[in-house]
Amino acid sequence: MTIIVQKFGGSSLSTTEKIIRIAQKIKKRLTGKNRLAIIVSAMGDTTDHLVDLASQVGNPERGPEMDLLLSTGEMVSASLMAMALQKIGVPSRTFTGREAGIITDATHTKARIRFLKTSRIKETMEKGAVAVVTGFQGVTEDDRITTLGRGGSDLSAVALAKSLHADACEIYTDVPGIFTADPRLEPESRLIPLISYEEALEMASTGATVIQARAVEFGQKHRVPILVKSTFQEGEGTMITEKTKKRTKSLEEPLISAVTGTDQEAKLSIFGVPDRPGIAARIFTAVAAKKINVDMIIQNVSKEGKTDLSFTVPSEDLKNTRQITAKIAREIGAEGIAVDSDIAKISIIGIGMQSHFGVAAKMFSALSQAGINIEMISTSEIKISCVICKKEHRKAVRSLHKAFGLGKT
Repeated sequence: MTIIVQKFGGSSLSTTEKIIRIAQKIKKRLTGKNRLAIIVSAMGDTTDHLVDLASQVGNPERGPEMDLLLSTGEMVSASLMAMALQKIGVPSRTFTGREAGIITDATHTKARIRFLKTSRIKETMEKGAVAVVTGFQGVTEDDRITTLGRGGSDLSAVALAKSLHADACEIYTDVPGIFTADPRLEPESRLIPLISYEEALEMASTGATVIQARAVEFGQKHRVPILVKSTFQEGEGTMITEKTKKRTKSLEEPLISAVTGTDQEAKLSIFGVPDRPGIAARIFTAVAAKKINVDMIIQNVSKEGKTDLSFTVPSEDLKNTRQITAKIAREIGAEGIAVDSDIAKISIIGIGMQSHFGVAAKMFSALSQAGINIEMISTSEIKISCVICKKEHRKAVRSLHKAFGLGKT
């Protein structure tokens, strides 16, 4: 028996006509000994609509009620998909995250998977039926519905593929795969046929929205190869797997795989912070307690016993982070805080960058020639990121893509 896990995103399921087309696609895949588990996202912009409804009647903060509301979108998709399959003679059964055995912690709207109990899904597949599973959701051990964060259906698929010992994990979306840059920003971007977990994770973490970063992280940890491809267009897609084979002639040649960017971040600065041990830990412990991811951090040189501290967070966490930061600033005797939501983060990704001189200089030179000012810089072994003004986002992507020769020509 060959086990295949397929995930279909919201744009692929935005209409009933598309759901019917996908059902036909699934039927064609059910040949020989193939057994399928299908993970579905909510239809189109359903999740955004549900968030908007919550904001109209209350405060759309994290909590069990918000998770219960958000989980309904995937339930609709799963029900319709199973109905479409049954109409064309394909036996199927729907599973909610709870029924699928996806057990999580109690961090509502950003829950983390603790373990899986997939015996019912296996039984369904062994009988020759398709298991249609609601992505994005799970359940706590005390039976409260949770959700896995934006793009969480990707994580559902990779986690189930690991638990089911699947032969393939396929993520279907509205683009042909992962590109050297966002095709909406850079028309000259190219499809990347093969990419390492490390590169894909950095890309997802720095703005590429094709696949959720946590899904790639899970795949890397448990060695689950992930294929990303278009739902309705023919093509090979992008395979995310172990460190890729050598793609250059020189063993020491630097390899830049992609340029990524996001304008969905905000910068917070705390001025006049007392420069003594434990202060930074106090600030970031309070932020971490609210399950907020801090990205770039810069601390200025101490002067007269005080320093300035700046860091970035996702835009969706700005409100909570600002409240926490203002409270801590008062408690530690800082002079004040400032918030800047008019920023973007631009990054170059590539294996082995840190061991090669000139890569950072080339990036900064390209941005300078484009007239783009750099506000913050951070580096890792395979990434260099800069914070710039939001209005320069598109120009920065195109300038760097050209400077590192990533275009089609």
